[in-house]
Amino acid sequence: MARFALVVHPRRPPARLLAQELAAWLQAEGHEVCLPGPDARAAGLEQLACDDAEAGAVDLAVSLGGDGSILRAVRLAADAGVAVLGVNFGQLAYLAEVEPGDARAAVERWLAGDFEIVERMRLAVRVINAGEEASPALGALNEAVVEKLDRGRSVRLNLSVDGRHFTAYRADGLIVASPTGSTAYSLSVRGPILAPTHQALIVTPVSPHSLFDRSLVLPPATTVRLEVTSEQPAAVSIDGDVCRVLQPGGVVECTASARPARLVSFGHRHFDDILKAKFALGAR
Repeated sequence: MARFALVVHPRRPPARLLAQELAAWLQAEGHEVCLPGPDARAAGLEQLACDDAEAGAVDLAVSLGGDGSILRAVRLAADAGVAVLGVNFGQLAYLAEVEPGDARAAVERWLAGDFEIVERMRLAVRVINAGEEASPALGALNEAVVEKLDRGRSVRLNLSVDGRHFTAYRADGLIVASPTGSTAYSLSVRGPILAPTHQALIVTPVSPHSLFDRSLVLPPATTVRLEVTSEQPAAVSIDGDVCRVLQPGGVVECTASARPARLVSFGHRHFDDILKAKFALGAR
């Protein structure tokens, strides 16, 4: 018997329907199924609701949605070493492994041991507001961002690398991305594309008021430190979710996490093929 967590996109009716079908099938086969509370309510499976800690203490987390749903599943599961299987109900689908029609077969293959695990580097992010203790490290599969709160003002940030001052930015923000996150927000501000199995930190400014607007690609053991030096506070977001307001003098520190994301793979997706499909790069 195995225990499964289903993470469901709340605004995709086909994803909610597949969650119901998978839950009924898995329970009929003698397995246990749970869903985080909001997902259970969205899918009409309130009787299977559990808290986030329980959703992370399973044998497999199955994400039914887009890449955002996979990020959420990884956030629940990665610290416990639990693998995530992504079922694509999104558009970009850099992370999802299978299409909805193949979901049941994919779970059957996982139960039979016919799969691979691909590990993706995550960031360990600490937020330190002036006069406060550092927060526990937060995990990010894509990126951590420090950006302006006031639409009419930029934010001033000092960047240090392994304790050494590098430069000061006046910008809309700074992104620290993982290789997986190189095709997310970092890409939209002309950051480099890295194969997701690499190990690196990518630091990219957002609309800097400077002639120096290049990304830095740094070793994974590097500690990147961003300090707010403007008089206005900034926002800190982790994988697209705003998590803290950073007051002047506040700091964000990023390095590679000791706990990678573990994604179920069946060996048929190649990163260069995914890029070609997403960017319509035909043969020339």
